[in-house]
Amino acid sequence: MENPGFEMNEEIIQSSSNMKERTKQEERKSHWSLMNIFLVCLLACVISTIIGVLIISLVYINNIGFTTELNIQKHEITSPKTPIRMSDKKRVDVKFQFLNHLGKSKVFQFPGGDIQWARFRYDVNDYPSDEEMEFGTSINNQRSKMTFGTLRIKSKGLRAPHWHFNANEHGFLLKGSAWIGVVDAGGSIVTTYNVTAGQVIFFPKNTLHWVKNVGEDDCLFLLFFTTHEELQTLDVDDVFFSTPEDIAARSLKPQGGVNFIRTFKKQTEDQAINLPPNLVELIQNASYVQSPDKLVWRYFYNLKASTEFKLPGGVIQWARFRKNGAGLNDNEKIFSDSLQMVCIFSRAFSLLKCKVTFAKHVSSSSLSHTAKMLPYGLLSECCAYFDFQHENALTLGTIRIYSNGLRQPHFHFNANEMGYVISGCGKVICYIN
Repeated sequence: MENPGFEMNEEIIQSSSNMKERTKQEERKSHWSLMNIFLVCLLACVISTIIGVLIISLVYINNIGFTTELNIQKHEITSPKTPIRMSDKKRVDVKFQFLNHLGKSKVFQFPGGDIQWARFRYDVNDYPSDEEMEFGTSINNQRSKMTFGTLRIKSKGLRAPHWHFNANEHGFLLKGSAWIGVVDAGGSIVTTYNVTAGQVIFFPKNTLHWVKNVGEDDCLFLLFFTTHEELQTLDVDDVFFSTPEDIAARSLKPQGGVNFIRTFKKQTEDQAINLPPNLVELIQNASYVQSPDKLVWRYFYNLKASTEFKLPGGVIQWARFRKNGAGLNDNEKIFSDSLQMVCIFSRAFSLLKCKVTFAKHVSSSSLSHTAKMLPYGLLSECCAYFDFQHENALTLGTIRIYSNGLRQPHFHFNANEMGYVISGCGKVICYIN
């Protein structure tokens, strides 16, 4: 018996079942599609992470290698301003961290004399030799607050008026005689005085000063400066020629005005030490006025006439700050107070660090740094000590060690030491932890 209603219902049931199966298949396809996308993304993240880690590792390894190589080139010097050696073809003896053969260094010649330096330089190309760079790097790395130079002025020659902006200057006149001029930082007081061999001069930073040889022979100064950076110096002639003509005329008010200013022509060669040809007659017939003692003694100390401190093997004399002024003469007291006035109190304390020991010979015209002298033969040395308690003060002294004498092993708790060997020869031994 045909039943169309039953047949229609059967078709509907079959159609409904087919639709459910297709829906389940689509859901399964959709589920696998999402899973595939997730797995692909996860795999991409893992690969990216691995690549990133590899890149970072390679960069880190390269940096470690570069840093290691740089430290080797610097000989473990870490100051950012410390120069890197131009080449490692020649390995410099470690003794040159403490020794400078100043007599072999470059001579800066001028019309009226010359200057030689033992100092730090920012530009490594300014060092005449690897040995001098080793020494300059050492005094800078140790923050020694010291620069040394010798100044030779010919007869009637003049070290042009100049300023030092970053250092006080202490000088010892080794030979000759000179006339000194100092203008205080305020520009209101001018002090002039004469100095002879064996005496000490002192110029605070930012004070205008000049030195003139008034003798028949050359004069030679040993100069110590309170900086381990490059010395910043400005000569007065550079200031004059850098000033616009109209401003100079209005400031100086000379007869003839700006036309008179224009008669001055800057010479082609540096005139740091000059022999002014237009002043020869004035120089030869000059009468140099000595300022009152109380002014002079702020910048002058008669070291050769000071107290001698006798040791078993020699003699020491000092030009220095003294905390206890009892028993000092007027020159000693005023000079000591002058050093104290320019000092800025500091609690800084430094210990030199190096893992070396050496014993070498030092001869005349050699500079030794933080070294102890064991001489054989008469030895004379001029030493300066930077005092960490008074940031810009130097203590200057001379030491004479007799033949076969010994300056006993010692160390300084609050100072670096730099010395110039005046005569004789000796053995230097330095132990530094």
